[in-house]
Amino acid sequence: MLVQMELARIIISEMINEQVVCLREVDVDEEDKRDFPIMIGIFEATSIDRRVQGHSVPRPLTHDLLKNVIEEMGGEVQDIVITNLVEHTYYAVIRIKHDGEIIEVDSRPSDAIAIAAHYDPPLPIFVDEDVLLAATQPD
Repeated sequence: MLVQMELARIIISEMINEQVVCLREVDVDEEDKRDFPIMIGIFEATSIDRRVQGHSVPRPLTHDLLKNVIEEMGGEVQDIVITNLVEHTYYAVIRIKHDGEIIEVDSRPSDAIAIAAHYDPPLPIFVDEDVLLAATQPD
C-alpha cells in the first residue's frame, strides 16, 4: 500500500555533507501523522529549497533539465514513489505517463523529491507502507 506524504521541512547545514528532508503523512489526523526523514546531499537539498522558496534561475539546472526533457518528449510526470529500503539505502521511482502507459524510472529519493518540487503544484509523493514502517519503527 502507498502512503501519501508531503514535504514538511528541509534542513540544510553547511557544517556537514548530509542534509535532511522531512516528509509528513497527509490525509490523517494531526496526532496520527508520521514523519519520514531522509538524508540527502547538499545539491539536492538546495535545489528543493530553491523551488520551495520560489527562487528561479536564469538557466535550467539539472532537475529543471530533467523536467524539461520529460515534457519535450511527450511525458507527464504523475508522481514519485519511495519504493524500497535495502541496507540503509532508500530507492524511489519517478512515474511518468507516456503514450497511455506508466513508465517507472529508477531514481534516488532526493532527486525524485526534487523533481516533485519543480512542479506547481508539487507532484504527489508516496512512500510504500513497508518502507515507512521500517523507517519509523525503533531499532
